[in-house]
Formats: sequence, structure tokens, C-alpha cells
Amino acid sequence: MCGILAVLGVVDNSQLKRARIIELSRRLRHRGPDWSGLHSYQDCYLAHQRLAIVDPTSGDQPLYNEDKTVIVTVNGEIYNHKKLRQGLSSHKFRTGSDCEVIAHLYEEHGEEFVDMLDGMFSFVLLDTKDKSFIAARDAIGITPLYLGWGHDGSIWFASEMKALMDDCERFIPFPPGHIYSSKQGGLRRWYNPPWFSESIPSTPYDSTILREAFERAVFKRMMTDVPFGVLLSGGLDSSLVAAVANRYLAKSDAARQWGSQLHTFCIGLKGSPDLKAAQEVADYLGTCHHELHFTVQEGIDAIEEVIYHIETYDVTTIRASTPMFLMSRKIKSLGVKMVLSGEGSDEIFGGYLYFHKAPNKEELHQETCRKIKALHLYDCLRANKSTSAWGIEARVPFLDKEFISTSMAIDPEWKMIRPDLGRIEKWVLRNAFDDDKTPYLPKHILYRQKEQFSDGVGYSWIDGLKDHASAQVTDAMLKHANFVYPENTPTTKEGYHYRTIFEKLFPKNSARLSVPGGPSVACSTAKAVEWDAAWSKNLDPSGRAALGVHADAYKDAVDTKIAEPNNKSL
Repeated sequence: MCGILAVLGVVDNSQLKRARIIELSRRLRHRGPDWSGLHSYQDCYLAHQRLAIVDPTSGDQPLYNEDKTVIVTVNGEIYNHKKLRQGLSSHKFRTGSDCEVIAHLYEEHGEEFVDMLDGMFSFVLLDTKDKSFIAARDAIGITPLYLGWGHDGSIWFASEMKALMDDCERFIPFPPGHIYSSKQGGLRRWYNPPWFSESIPSTPYDSTILREAFERAVFKRMMTDVPFGVLLSGGLDSSLVAAVANRYLAKSDAARQWGSQLHTFCIGLKGSPDLKAAQEVADYLGTCHHELHFTVQEGIDAIEEVIYHIETYDVTTIRASTPMFLMSRKIKSLGVKMVLSGEGSDEIFGGYLYFHKAPNKEELHQETCRKIKALHLYDCLRANKSTSAWGIEARVPFLDKEFISTSMAIDPEWKMIRPDLGRIEKWVLRNAFDDDKTPYLPKHILYRQKEQFSDGVGYSWIDGLKDHASAQVTDAMLKHANFVYPENTPTTKEGYHYRTIFEKLFPKNSARLSVPGGPSVACSTAKAVEWDAAWSKNLDPSGRAALGVHADAYKDAVDTKIAEPNNKSL
């Protein structure tokens, strides 16, 4: 995962400004430690910090067309680049980079080529022939991108807002599935799938179609020229990613370079649910498994650094990002630069435990649509920034465009949780991989109850965070929180503590407004809180907050300490 910075239309285009762009681009070097590039044309600058995954030797950026009149800086992977190259036979490619097709597609199709890209990406492209430019972000927002405006009328784009903080008067998260065009003077949506309107689909469920779509999504993400692995928590989603990758690894180009044994990684407190489940899955699949540990204190000590990298004060995101951040550092030390991860499944299939209370299929489907639309502010942000903090790229097969289209076209009646029919959360996905002849996973893993990552690494992790926050934030501080933080006012001591750290690191109003807010229970949207009257009194993102649903609600599976619902808001 790379870091990009583009500044267009600056007033001062001297060497002094070039030095400033280089300085700001270095703030993104953790994302791309392998090489740095900068192209300037008059008052426009395109900078790049590269993490080399495909074509490490010649794919340095920025990238160009044949005569270098089109310049592009890209963060991401284009999985269908070989197929796209076949339609660009009249063009001469300089590198083997998957991202070089963007410059040539623009030459052939103008601004209307973005939907042809199958991958995760954010890019800025400059056409020096008329000094126009475009910027675009992938359909779901897997890769981060921010848009800012300078005092001098310049327009800025960056992978992380820390590169915009000092020089932009205002900045916002670049909306997923959008393109910015200097010719047309603003943003427009390029990604317009049927599900986006939230109308209720009616396609019958077909387990074979769903399974094969996911297998294709995993296989295409095994495109790499460097060692890779799978993040394996032992839950359904990561286990399916590992099972499919393991089944198809021998057929991939990666196997010829790096061998046919899959590497898997898991982190948790000693004795945590995830560690046990992940080891069982790894043993079943025969992977080379790496079990990593951290302590509550090590996690607490990392919180400020985590917030600096993930750029949010959202409680759920910080809880889950911290172990992922620590795990990524250890993975990088083993020489791995790319991992597959299981984000997105819960949003698509209604996998969070609060979906047990969905009153009907219409509301379930609309909630899944809302969750997918917000992924760039939560799980995509976490997965990308927690790993890229250490120069690792995370790829997410569940957020494949084709797979999302297939999954979101299914009549949502099939996604409803129906105990009377033996259907637990994500039954349609579990059933698609329930193969007695050539099983992907053991039955009890395939039907394991949903466990949120921040819970599964060890329940005492969340309890420890709350205890630590309580020692930092007094009752009086929380009582007056609405005066100190009038926007997105924190309602818990844990939230207040994270907000204090965030404000110290990112003091601008644009930064605090980039973080979403509103009530939530077990990761729900504010709308879904209305499904159960009791939830409004128990607002917490932990899965254990879904009272009457989670099998281990308020039980600590690691410590002997019991978290009582009457005196702890879990």
C-alpha cells in the first residue's frame, strides 16, 4: 500500500515549494518505504511513496504515458491489468506495474474509464496537454484518500490527512466511488450499482454462484511478486479467506516464486478465543501458522501511535486497530509485505449480532447498504492504515466489486436470521461453503458465532481499555464533555480519552469532522439502534452489547474478572 500526495495550482512553484512537497510526502513514507518519486509540471506536483508489490524492480512512480504528457500517482492494485493491457495493444508500456494501465486508459477513453478498473485504488492524474487533472477513489473506499483546499487556491489530494494538516484551510475524506474532474469542476459518482439505491432485490439464493464469486475474488488478490499471507482470526470470514487461498495457492504465480505453503497470522492475549480457533483452522488447512501475543499494557502503550496512524477517535476502530497495528509490525519483521483479510463480510451479509433483531428483510437490506456505504470510515480505514503503518498492504476479497454485486442482489429474506429454520447470522455464506465431499473448514468453525476482532483477541482487552480510560478521565471531565467537544461529543470515558489524544495530534476542525458519530450498539448504525428499545441504554460497539444474542455476553473468557452489565457499559 503506497502513499500519494498531489498539489495542483500552487502560487509559489519555486524550489522552496518543491522542498515543502517532499517534506510533506515524507509523512507518508511508512505507507511506502521502498521508493520515493516526485514529478513537477509548472505549478503542479505529484508525489509518491512506494510499497513495491507488483514489479518491484521497475514499477516506481509516478507513472507516465509514452510521451510523458500524462502523469499519474496511484495507491492500490489493479487486478485486471493484464486483461486491460490486451485492449491497449497500440500503447507502449514502460513497466510491469499493474497501475500503468491508468495512464493509457485515460488516453483511450478520457475520464470515463474508472469503472473499467477492477481493484482497490486512489489516484491523481495530470494531463499536461491542457493542464487538467482527475482524481478517483475505488468503489468502497478500501484505499484512503483526502481532498483539501489551500489558502492560495490550490487543490490537494493525499492518502492521509497528516500530509494536509498544515497547508490546507479545509479538507474532507474523498468519497468512495467518486471522481474529481478539474474540467467539470467537482466531484461526481462513477460507481452506481443497483444496491446503492437501497431498493429490495429479489434474486433467488444460489450457493454455487456465491461460492464461485468469492473464490474468484480471493484468487485474483493473490497477484503478487512478494511474499504474502492471510490474517486468520479463526472466525468465519478470515477462515474462508484462508481456506480458499490455501486451495488455490498451488495454481498461482505466487506459488512458483514463494512456495505452496500458505502463511497465516493471528494475534491475541494469551488464552484468547481467536488464538485457539485460528490454530485449529491452521492445523486443519496445514498452513505455516504464526501465533502472536500482546499484553493489555502493550496495547495501551501503543494507543497514541495507533491514533496518529489511523486518524480517527472512533472507539470501535481504535479497539480493533491496536492489535492489528501490533500484529502488522511483527508480520513485517518476517519479510511479508502483503496480507489477505476478511473485512466486509458482516456488512454484506448482516453478520453483526445486532442483525438478530432486524424486524424484516427490508430493514435488514437497508442496514447492510448503509453499512457498506460507511465502510471507508470504519473497517476499511482500520485495515488499511493499521497495516500500512508498517509498510504492509491488506487486500480484502469480500469487497470485490463482482462479489458485492452478486451478494447484494440476493433476496434479503435469505439473510434473515431464522433460528426456526436453523439459520444463524451469515447463513447464506456458511451454507455456500458447507461441502461434505471436499470440506473447506470443519463444521464447528464454519458455524462459529460472530466474534468482533476487538472482542476475539481477548475480552479483557476492552475491559483493560475502559479501566485505563477511567484512570485518565474524571467524572467532571466527562460531565462537561459537550462544552469541550461540541462536535461528536464523547459519551464515555474511553471515548473522551481517545478524543483528547486525537485533538492533540490533529487539532483542525476539518480533522475532527472527518470522523463519524452517532449512537451505536455492537457496531450498528444509529438507525438500527431503534430495533430494540433496550439498546439505547447500552450503547457500546462491543459484540457483547447485543444483549440476549451473544452466547458469552458479559463473560470474560480470558480473565476471571466478570464485567457486570449493571456497573459496566459493555
